[in-house]
Amino acid sequence: MTMPFAEVIGDPVAQSKSPVIHGFWLNQLGIDADYRATRVTEPELANYLAERRTNADWRGCNVTMPLKQAIIPHLDHVVGPADIIGSVNTVTRDGDGRLVGTSTDGAGFLEPLRRQLETPHLFRMARIIGAGGAARAIAHALAEKNFTLVIAARRPEQAQDVVAQLPDDTQHHVVPLDHFSAPTDFAFDDRQGLLDLVVNASPLGMRGKAPLAFDWTHAPPGAIAYDIVTDPLDTQFLQLARDAGHETIDGLAMLIGQAGAAFRLFFGENAPRQHDVELRALITA
Repeated sequence: MTMPFAEVIGDPVAQSKSPVIHGFWLNQLGIDADYRATRVTEPELANYLAERRTNADWRGCNVTMPLKQAIIPHLDHVVGPADIIGSVNTVTRDGDGRLVGTSTDGAGFLEPLRRQLETPHLFRMARIIGAGGAARAIAHALAEKNFTLVIAARRPEQAQDVVAQLPDDTQHHVVPLDHFSAPTDFAFDDRQGLLDLVVNASPLGMRGKAPLAFDWTHAPPGAIAYDIVTDPLDTQFLQLARDAGHETIDGLAMLIGQAGAAFRLFFGENAPRQHDVELRALITA
């Protein structure tokens, strides 16, 4: 007997917490369906999608690194905001059997910042480390909230690619990744009425990867540290931020936010977000 299912694909993918999140919501709602993790490499993408296209039980997939950009040429249609940012994290099949890509990353990223974003600010600035698919979605979402952006990447051309998909009126700067690694004696001005973010949108700090070298003298007082890495949840980046007196947001906040939007697309129901505290406890147990 088969049942409807969705999944997360990527390489690696075994560490993904998405199956726990979606499985919890399916159980809470009594939906007879499954959500799983499937390792798919970039050379395997075409065959994977061809097989899923003909599988009547398949409801779609979330896409994680390194496939968020690579998957686009294999899709029939890409809708906003993925068509603008050039990065897809969710694929579904429409009524005509077409594979449709979109992105819920930006909305998921902004979700834990709702309280801050409801307050008017004289100026908003975000320092974003990374230039991959997630960084593209995050940069676009923040640009639409009137942030000035500083994009740091290993290769300047990657950062320039991120900048190229931003709204034309976005104030932005591009710096090399090591710009933030050494201490600075820069004297920040009064940050009253300002909102500052420091975002790790790269794989640095993930289990098995090198840590992110960020010296917190580069962050003004009151800046919020936000790390989208989910394994481990409490990264060195966040630990050092707390030591320097900064508020922190871990990657689980974004993961649950973007998963909620994807869940609706896959299973046609709103995720039971009233159980977020219980869900977070389950994931971090």
